Amino acid sequence: MSLVEERYEKWVHHPNLDPRYKDVLANMSEEEKNDAFYTTIEFGTAGMRGLLGPGTNRINIHTIRKATQGYANYIKKNGEEACKAGVAIGYDNRHMSRELAFDCADLLAKNNIASFVYDSLRPTPMLSFAVRYNHCFGGIMITASHNPKEYNGYKLYDNKGCQLVPALADAVITEVNAIEDELAIDANCTEEQKKLVTVMGDDVDQDYYKHVLSIQLNPDVKKDIKIVFSPEHGTANIPVRDIFKMTGYTCIPVEEQCTPDPDFSCTPTPNPEQPGAYELALKYAKENDADLILVCDPDADRMGVGVKHNGEYVVMTGNQSGSVEIEYICSQLVAQHKMPEHPVMFNTVVTSDLGEKVAADYGVETEKTLTGFKFIGEKVAKYEVTHEKNYVFGYEESYGSLVKPFVRDKDAPQALLILAEACAFYKQQGKDLVDVLEELYQRHGTYEESQVALTLSGEEGAKRIQKILSDLRAEAPKEIAGVKVVKSEDFQTQKIYENGEEKPLEGFTKSNVLKYFLEDGSWVAVRPSGTEPKCKFYYCIKGTDKADAHKKTEMAQKAMSELTGA
Repeated sequence: MSLVEERYEKWVHHPNLDPRYKDVLANMSEEEKNDAFYTTIEFGTAGMRGLLGPGTNRINIHTIRKATQGYANYIKKNGEEACKAGVAIGYDNRHMSRELAFDCADLLAKNNIASFVYDSLRPTPMLSFAVRYNHCFGGIMITASHNPKEYNGYKLYDNKGCQLVPALADAVITEVNAIEDELAIDANCTEEQKKLVTVMGDDVDQDYYKHVLSIQLNPDVKKDIKIVFSPEHGTANIPVRDIFKMTGYTCIPVEEQCTPDPDFSCTPTPNPEQPGAYELALKYAKENDADLILVCDPDADRMGVGVKHNGEYVVMTGNQSGSVEIEYICSQLVAQHKMPEHPVMFNTVVTSDLGEKVAADYGVETEKTLTGFKFIGEKVAKYEVTHEKNYVFGYEESYGSLVKPFVRDKDAPQALLILAEACAFYKQQGKDLVDVLEELYQRHGTYEESQVALTLSGEEGAKRIQKILSDLRAEAPKEIAGVKVVKSEDFQTQKIYENGEEKPLEGFTKSNVLKYFLEDGSWVAVRPSGTEPKCKFYYCIKGTDKADAHKKTEMAQKAMSELTGA
């Protein structure tokens, strides 16, 4: 009997199998069976994420219980105080999210570990905040972020409200992997143990709102703008609308997308990186002559922005909106004599060079991290202790940023508020946010940043992704689209190759990422997604103007496609 058949038969005949999965298992095709059982779902750059359904390679009540029991065992090894401090738990609008969240709380209680669970859905940054607010040992967030409706996921946080960095995640994974039978775990705690579960409500929200309001740099700016806002059926609806009401901005909600619908019925996609996320918001914007379109992904850690520019709406990339945030924040800190000593900004190795140049213009150092906001959170925690540098901003190219680190994850409500303020501020000068971006290009050079994600599902897809990376390692490109590769970085082997020499690549955890620097100041990076069955290609292409940068980008994408067979 194959491993897949063995696992399948175990699930089908196990007495503790959740009854809802029986019919699904019975009607699985061989292909579906293989995909559901060929491996066990694993932690990636943003925790554990996968398709909902029965199987060891799926998100379901049994695989979540296995992860939570492993986490509980890890907490207990940290002592009685860790158990008393407990775990904050949040969840989004997805299928099973609330059920899984409260099941986690019960299972922790069965292990005599306290928990603090939100009474209804909340954004991921608010879960990070709740960990800190309640002085918890850690946190759990049930969410699949921006993934399609078929997915759900599980994120773990440390006592700083930061997603677990590799060393801590590895310790938890060791405990999880030691559990042989996920189906044998139940969450049946006693009534006395049930008292360890505290349901959180409005008090935590109000303190979070107070902190968000504190990020304003020009709170008295004339708020002569109209904002169309969509939570994409997710968790941002109430918090963001409350924050805009408190600050006096005119916010026009996309009503059809304000219901917490797990099927995302009124949006083609909940992912701000994809054009479909803006379709209905664009219609609202045109009808209301809005200045700004703001959208959030379902768990409100990422956001997207559209700007009315010369009568048309322009959707910015995460690199572009991040650069505009940096320009506004830094310029105002300098103007108001509030720039701290030894200021530092954090972004990732696949984030555009433009933001770094903007920061440098204001004397702000940039430190780069691997992809995953936990690495930025780790940097924040480090300097919180050493005081060597002072945080100014942190962001990723994938629409995630953090203005102030009272949260230790991407925080869309903060980003939306600072972008609204920037929009209002620059409008008084006769400019919009695209005008600001164009000025940055004039000062620092024109860049076109893009990402191509090759989706390769299942066991064969996983093998193909690994082959793409291994083939590139075996024979690195010497040029891309006719432009010489002058340096390459391999974050897996932790080596830099430049001018025929090999040097160590220091300051990063090992990660399956390759980056190629070109002679004209451009670069290309390749990495497998940590949360989806995708191989991602990142492009930061420098041109003499927008047309030149776009042409070079198309050529680089074509060259990489031919090189990798992608």
